[in-house]
Amino acid sequence: MFGLVPFVSNNDLQKEENVFDRLMNVFDEPFMQSFHTPEFKVDVKDNKDSYDLTAELPGLKKEDISLTYNNNYLTIATKHEDTKDEKDEKGNYVRRERSQSNMSRSFYIDNIDEGKCTAEYKDGILSVHMPKSAEKAETGHTININGAA
Repeated sequence: MFGLVPFVSNNDLQKEENVFDRLMNVFDEPFMQSFHTPEFKVDVKDNKDSYDLTAELPGLKKEDISLTYNNNYLTIATKHEDTKDEKDEKGNYVRRERSQSNMSRSFYIDNIDEGKCTAEYKDGILSVHMPKSAEKAETGHTININGAA
């Protein structure tokens, strides 16, 4: 025998408040979730003399996180690998699953003192403190035009 999935009648659809939402629930299935790369949440605060960045990275270890600053871009990259093994009594695999996820976000942040930046990762929260460098002097100036008036 074959298992059949019952269809939805027009009467059932009319009872739904938002038919479109119900039809789009297919994207909530675990299989479809693998096609969506979630972003991690980040807050950046300007404190006049420094910037503070906070990123939510739950479930990761410190070793899974890379933090780089290059050409005025701060980049947070993560890599997470997971393996689940289920074996029977003889030690043979009944099921073995592996997954890997990578995420990366970059932020343009200039005028910081790279040598004084600090970062801490605790309880799934990455905190980055970036002191601003000393105020830069104005580099532009007026050029006088010589000649007859």
